[in-house]
Amino acid sequence: METPLVLVGCGKMGGAMLTGWLDRGLDAGRIHVVEPGEAMDSDIYRSLGINVVADANGLDPELVPGVIVFAVKPQVLDDVAPAYARYSGPKTVFLSIAAGKPIPYFKDRLGAGSAIIRAMPNTPAAVRRGITVACATAAVGDDQRRVADDLLAAVGEVAWVDDEELIDAVTALSGGGPAYVFLLAEVMAQAGMDAGLPEDLAKRLARVTVSGAGELLHQAQEPLEVLRENVTSPGGTTAEALKILMADDGWLPLMTRAIAAATQRSKELAD
Repeated sequence: METPLVLVGCGKMGGAMLTGWLDRGLDAGRIHVVEPGEAMDSDIYRSLGINVVADANGLDPELVPGVIVFAVKPQVLDDVAPAYARYSGPKTVFLSIAAGKPIPYFKDRLGAGSAIIRAMPNTPAAVRRGITVACATAAVGDDQRRVADDLLAAVGEVAWVDDEELIDAVTALSGGGPAYVFLLAEVMAQAGMDAGLPEDLAKRLARVTVSGAGELLHQAQEPLEVLRENVTSPGGTTAEALKILMADDGWLPLMTRAIAAATQRSKELAD
């Protein structure tokens, strides 16, 4: 990346992205972080050559960012975003990872013709195993899209959609997905305790089993159903459990209802 980058917000997600960019070799001197001093250890970043300011007014008036990344909480965007409308133009793309804020929201505050990318990462980005789905306006050029893809790839995989309405389902599936997996570990542990296992052992078994299966899933090339079948011996204990989990009232209809409810809520919040 040869142009300046402005990161607005350096909390958990913004900080994870910044660390990923630096580790991938992005020139720290090109990075400008906008974050109140008490919200981050500014001295550490400044020692790397990163310019850290408390608000948009602290940025050099002559600065022309190639990318401005909004990584602040959605509830503060009303106060934050309008200050960056002065950068709207063909040289700058706005990349938002703020949940629930659709592209029209940013057009209203930055300018209708602004180059805007809305992206939905998930929390495994903190360990660079996340996945982000992004959607771009027609004003976003090919080079801008490529740069945004590279920036997002610093914390995991990246996918793109043309229809922004799909972001609601993405939010429901991958955005909330880590919570569903954590709940799975919780209920597995509780079921183990109900079966007579000591609490510490049940929780350890659930945690290591879920994380280990996730890593196996990450590394494996086989389809999902093949991985499941590989663990299931005909007439064995796993097959007996799957009769319940795959029943007409089992996991599939339950998860379908859950994803539908989360998708609907995402649409409501966007409105």
